[in-house]
Amino acid sequence: MSSTPRFRQGAGRLCLDFVRTLRHRGSPGVVEELPDAEALSAWVRQCGPCAAGGDADAAGARDLREAVHALITAARAGGMPDAHSLALVNGAAAHPVPVPRLNRTGRLDWQADDPVRATLALVARDALDLATSPSLTRVRDCAGPTCGALFLDISRPGNRRWCSMGTCGNRAKKETLRGRTV
Repeated sequence: MSSTPRFRQGAGRLCLDFVRTLRHRGSPGVVEELPDAEALSAWVRQCGPCAAGGDADAAGARDLREAVHALITAARAGGMPDAHSLALVNGAAAHPVPVPRLNRTGRLDWQADDPVRATLALVARDALDLATSPSLTRVRDCAGPTCGALFLDISRPGNRRWCSMGTCGNRAKKETLRGRTV
């Protein structure tokens, strides 16, 4: 099994990492990273605090993802999302979240009756928090022309342009260099 993460992380908030599961949003090359329950469980295992298990409703998770995107987008513009999106995020946030537990070896484990639903509750709560926090002014759109990702700019000057220097930023630097040598 590969140790390379399947899903992109590093957007600065769990809800933004979740929104990034629709890769290349708004471009012709859009890629759905949560096509089925198996993929959703893999995202929960990689990005959530507890092991995946239980009911993994991929269609419901995709609906929540789009509702979170609508919430963050509307909040950034000073507004509110449509009633359906708001109800989806509020409804998901109402579910129980994973609970920490110290095991006999001194390691912290996270427990939930339904780890997928509990992790999505964390995503929804994080989105509600972000939409109402001062950090919202630091949410940026990646400058990559086909990326479409949102990220939290925590740089001191607040002028970060790329969701990741390892992907979009590096690609832009290579294109700039190619332009100079041609």
